[in-house]
Amino acid sequence: MSSTDQKPALAALVQAGEQQTEAEKITDTIYMVKDISNLYLVKTDDGDILINAGFMGSAERNRKLLAPLRSGPLHAIFLTQAHADHFGGVPPLKESDTKIVAQESFAETQSFFEVLKPYLGSRSGKLWGGTIKRRSDPVPHIVPDITFEKRIDLNYGGRRFEAIATPGGEAPDAMVVWLPDDRTVFTGNLFGPVFMSVPNFNTVRGDKPRLASRFLESLDTVRKLGAELLITGHGEPIRGKVKIQTDLDKLYDAVSYLRDETIAGMNAGKDVHTLMREITLPEQLRLGEFHGKVNWAVKSIWHELSGWFMYDSTTSLYGVQRDSVHNDLAELAGGAHALATRARQKVNNGAPLEALHLLDIALDSEPNYREALVVKKAALEHLLEASGGINLSEVMWLKSEISLVEKVIEESN
Repeated sequence: MSSTDQKPALAALVQAGEQQTEAEKITDTIYMVKDISNLYLVKTDDGDILINAGFMGSAERNRKLLAPLRSGPLHAIFLTQAHADHFGGVPPLKESDTKIVAQESFAETQSFFEVLKPYLGSRSGKLWGGTIKRRSDPVPHIVPDITFEKRIDLNYGGRRFEAIATPGGEAPDAMVVWLPDDRTVFTGNLFGPVFMSVPNFNTVRGDKPRLASRFLESLDTVRKLGAELLITGHGEPIRGKVKIQTDLDKLYDAVSYLRDETIAGMNAGKDVHTLMREITLPEQLRLGEFHGKVNWAVKSIWHELSGWFMYDSTTSLYGVQRDSVHNDLAELAGGAHALATRARQKVNNGAPLEALHLLDIALDSEPNYREALVVKKAALEHLLEASGGINLSEVMWLKSEISLVEKVIEESN
């Protein structure tokens, strides 16, 4: 099967619950409902607790899946981060006395997405529109009842729940929920949507960047708990203290390696693009690249440590982009045809990225030039095949770009 036909692992995870007909038992008192981000029912001697609430468009379905397991009032809903796939189902699931528990930065994070909704919505649609097929109802505004800064201990139905801030997660308000008597931790998406993957410090869709330093601190917080059952925001639980400790140690060492190698490269005078090409994880520290990628992590760490100015060109200090001279370059090169011809040679020689640089110039000068569009499609298809169909953002970006090129080609006929 070619990479154009494969479904990335992350796509399979967010679609895993579409055929679910009953909640999945994890332990005698913990049940999982699979959603774009999963929600978990924790039963106590006197009612229930939810860890996250799922997506808006799934709320009624999720409520029905949970109904046969309910044993009393819903005391609380813990929200591990202010992303809609974690809190969207709160209004239909919340009862009159249910307390919403969140880290104190929840409101600020929620506001960030509300203010930038048109911008982030269009970008997310390009990457996720073909993957998330459930009804997308309006995102609710949630006001937590209980907030905390670093840690809070709560007791419901005779069970202890500790909410612990982990600001190195996918959002500044990220937290984990620790059940010390059960040796169980709910990590949400602290470790990303696919466990044991390269963290996506700055997503392609756009979001506040998360810092590698804070990620490592938050990972270490969980590592020190000594959990025997680790339940993430997606996928199956991880069981066994030794297994969990081994995995978390490897994840910590891998991210530390990327940070240290990036710093060493910066101090050696290497530019970010060179480091993106050169730095790889050694075999014993290899992680999946289902949401983040090694080269993206390197670039994110570089920006975390150095900021936006790359010392590459004076023009970067001002608001004049390089494409402002694309028409001049096309004219000097002999027009779009000459550029498309050279780009075709690049593709044939296995250099599709260099081809795309040339095609950007050609298509800025002649947006509907068919030959350049055909070569651009070939370059994008080359990249898609080379991707292996592993990273969802990469795959969906390339597929959406191919579709746009195909549409322009069809309209130019």
